[in-house]
Amino acid sequence: MRIVSLIPSATEILFAVGAGDDVVGVTFECDHPPAARERRVVSTSAMPEGLTAKEIDDFVATALAAGEDLYRLDSGALAELDADLVVTQDLCAVCAVDVTTVDEALGYLGCRAEVATLDPHTVDDVLACVTEVGRLTGRAERAAEVVASLQARLKAVADRVTGRPRPRALVLEWTDPPFAPGHWIPEMVTRAGGEPALGTAGARSTRITWEDAVGSRPDLVVCAPCGFDLEGSAALAEGVRDRFPGVPVWAVDADSHFARPGPRLVDGVEVLAGILHPEAAPLSGGLSRRV
Repeated sequence: MRIVSLIPSATEILFAVGAGDDVVGVTFECDHPPAARERRVVSTSAMPEGLTAKEIDDFVATALAAGEDLYRLDSGALAELDADLVVTQDLCAVCAVDVTTVDEALGYLGCRAEVATLDPHTVDDVLACVTEVGRLTGRAERAAEVVASLQARLKAVADRVTGRPRPRALVLEWTDPPFAPGHWIPEMVTRAGGEPALGTAGARSTRITWEDAVGSRPDLVVCAPCGFDLEGSAALAEGVRDRFPGVPVWAVDADSHFARPGPRLVDGVEVLAGILHPEAAPLSGGLSRRV
């Protein structure tokens, strides 16, 4: 089977279930595991590099309002790779090539590849995606093992935090302007032994004001800006800290452990548990930072 992955989380799932050798095409963002970097890149960003958080938000808002694509699909590369399976998403226009664009490109090229669309909104949905990718690639047994391992780790976190006070945690999916979290992130907070100060599990993230953020009375703030690693998140968190005097502000590797709906979301739950309950769930070394 020849597989093209058009979203980093799908790439991670494909490698996790043992289908990495079958992956022939990826996006420019697919960097985990490192072997994914060795595959041909078929999707790149239309966004200029070096933008600030505010400039990124402005660029995205303007492009979406104009109906413009945020990603460029290399149709030539897609045709040359002659894929049997293309894995994409229909969750967020900011995260990957729109599934309609993929279907149109394949139709134009005359490719007969099966298109699998992942659309997770919760942690359980993400685990179900692992199962589905295992089925599609003939690795159902390995996928079941991966899911069982992830579920065991989630249960271990739940066991450690059960019965403890539940701090109010404000997770910011963006900082300029601020965004309250959505999809699986509020649930991650709950599973880690906290209460989401803002955000609805399974729903979309939402733009808020700083008055909303401060008024949510968080016991702590976690900066998890979509697409930013720990260093980038920490830099943005510096600008958030002064808005919450006396409230601990943390930065996390959002790109690896929060934004991508793949196996490493469980790492994110473990990181949050360490922030919320360090006495019960020790901090994961190097995966978070208080600013």
